Amino acid sequence: MTKYVLKRIAMALGTLLLITFLLFVLVRIMPGNPFPSERMSAEQIANKRAEMGLDDPILTQVVNYMSKVLRGDFGKGTSLYNGAPIKTVLGQCISNSFRIGGLAILIGTAVGLLLGITAALNKGTFIDGFATVFSIIGVCVPSYIFLIFLQYFFSYRIPFFPYFFDNSRFLFSSIVPSLSLSLFTMSTIARFTRNEMVEVMDSDYVRLAESKGLQGGALVRKHVLRNALIPIVTVLAPLIVDLLTGALVVEKIYGINGIGKLMVDAIAGEGVDYNYVLALGILYSALYIGIMLVVDILYGVLDPRIRVAAKEGGDA
Repeated sequence: MTKYVLKRIAMALGTLLLITFLLFVLVRIMPGNPFPSERMSAEQIANKRAEMGLDDPILTQVVNYMSKVLRGDFGKGTSLYNGAPIKTVLGQCISNSFRIGGLAILIGTAVGLLLGITAALNKGTFIDGFATVFSIIGVCVPSYIFLIFLQYFFSYRIPFFPYFFDNSRFLFSSIVPSLSLSLFTMSTIARFTRNEMVEVMDSDYVRLAESKGLQGGALVRKHVLRNALIPIVTVLAPLIVDLLTGALVVEKIYGINGIGKLMVDAIAGEGVDYNYVLALGILYSALYIGIMLVVDILYGVLDPRIRVAAKEGGDA
């Protein structure tokens, strides 16, 4: 199992380095001016390009940039935040997005699992039908539509929650955007949990366990839920990345200074801030690769067959 984990970590690091290299090259060869030309003279732009090494050969730029990234230095922006260090700006934005996204993950996963398990155990009843309809609506309705609905009823009609994000009341003003972001995760997890549990409950090994007298919660906990969780973990992984990196439209509408809003500002500002686009691209890639690495390790915990295969591979 140790060799299996180390192999996955090595593959993840190699993939991240390759993606960083490709992202840097693609961003550098893109057409356009990374500086706000309306407010800077040609001489100022030329000095800025020389200062940031943008006139160096592309391979020299790649080596210099990747050596800085390995030290946690993403450089400075070209048009956003008056050239403040990207690492400082990212720190605050990551904190906001992760806390709101983390709350959305907890709500969506907990409610989704509960709803899916309840629907599977009551297959063919009204509860099952309600869960199915709810899952369809949750998948079809965009998060920002649900956000506007919540804002209208719980911020305007019933002024209980703030209409826009207030960093001084972080937890209180995080409830509305977290609920809106959790809807898709909630619906997806509920649908997959219900379908996987129904399939597992019809399997031969569950029927064998029932014939041996295992019933109720013990049967669901030991045989049904554990086997149903394997595909659910796979589905949950990309959802976690989406929530942690922030929903672009939700953060923009609710005024959250998070990663999603930062990406929109970097692309749609006076001049496209390529340094922020590059840093956020690396961040998204690192999060996705890290989450998938955790999923691979969880497979080994949930599925004994993977542990056995990894052991046999190591012995070979």
